Amino acid sequence: MRFVDTNILLYAVSTVREEQSKSLSALSALENGDLALSVQVLQEFYVQATRGAKQDRLSHQQATLLIESFLRFPVQEMTLKLLRAALTTKERFRISYWDAAIVEAAREMGCDTILSEDLNHGQDYGGVKVINPFRNTRSRG
Repeated sequence: MRFVDTNILLYAVSTVREEQSKSLSALSALENGDLALSVQVLQEFYVQATRGAKQDRLSHQQATLLIESFLRFPVQEMTLKLLRAALTTKERFRISYWDAAIVEAAREMGCDTILSEDLNHGQDYGGVKVINPFRNTRSRG
């Protein structure tokens, strides 16, 4: 099973012309049924998708409906166990707490892969590997 980071969801709903190829790649990735998310990813999606400065900003209602549709995937909730594991991972790999929480949510869900543009492509975080699905995709501008 693969874990989906926030940027995949954001590109999937993007209508920005320069992000068109990434949007198509993200939509293709979301067609697979072997995906998992976390509450953190859904929270980050809402905040980023509805922020005022965003060119293709979503309304509260649009973002809420999309989050409901993303619930078709298994979702890892935040737990004390996950928090502690993320703190350890943050120190071990010298990454941000938020990225460490993504890694540990993926691990907790039994995922061996994280689809993300934000973490280093090919990096292995103790058995959870990062794949950037956009590495061969160029933005048009």
